[in-house]
Amino acid sequence: MNLTQFNQLAMSSGGTLYLMALLAFVGITVIVDRGLRLRRTFRRGQRIVEAVSALPVVDVHDADELRAAAAGLPHGHLLDTYAHNLKRSHDGDMESAIDEAIYLEVPGIDRGLWVLDTVITVAPLLGLFGTIIGMFHAFDVLGASGGDPTRVTSGVAEALIATACGLAIAMSHLWFFNGMQDTVRQTVHQMDTLKRLLLNRHYVAKQAQEPTGVVLRHERASA
Repeated sequence: MNLTQFNQLAMSSGGTLYLMALLAFVGITVIVDRGLRLRRTFRRGQRIVEAVSALPVVDVHDADELRAAAAGLPHGHLLDTYAHNLKRSHDGDMESAIDEAIYLEVPGIDRGLWVLDTVITVAPLLGLFGTIIGMFHAFDVLGASGGDPTRVTSGVAEALIATACGLAIAMSHLWFFNGMQDTVRQTVHQMDTLKRLLLNRHYVAKQAQEPTGVVLRHERASA
C-alpha cells in the first residue's frame, strides 16, 4: 500500500486513520518507555529483596550499602526510611514510617499507564466512528441520481478498515498493558516483602541487644 492509497482510505473514513496512527504511535512510545523502566525496576528490586533475605540482621552499614544499590528505585525511599529510623526506640514508629514511604512511592510506579489504557479504550471507538462516517459517504453515492451500486459496497468495505484498525490497535496494546499492570502489582508486592524482611531483622537485632534480665522479666510477665 502506497501513500496515495492510504490517504484514500483515510479520507473514506473521515480522516480517522490518521488519528489512529497517532494513537498507535503514542501507545508504542508508552510501551517501550514505561515497559522497560518497569521491568528494570522489578529486576533490580528483586536483587535487593534477595540481598536482604540473605542477611541475618540489617544494621546501619548494611542499610547504607542497600541504599546505594537501590538508587533510583522506589525501594530506595523505603531503605532510606529504615536507615533513618534505626535508632528510634519504638517499633511502631519504624513500621509506620516504612508504610508511609510505600504509600508515597506506589503512585509513581504505574505513572503513565493511564495513557496506554486510554489508547486501548479510544482506538476501537474511533475506528467505529470512522466506519460510520465512511458509510455515510458510501450511501450518499447511492442516493445521488445515477449512482453506481458497486461504489456503495466498495465504500462500505473501505470504511470497515477503520474499525479493523481500531480493534487491531486495542488488541495488540492490551497484551502489553496487562503485562505492565502485572509487573506493577509484583513490584508493589516486592516492596511489601522488603518491608517485612527489614522489620523482622530489626526485631531480631533489638532482641539480641536486650538485657537478659529484661528478657526474663518479659517471659515471667507473659507466663
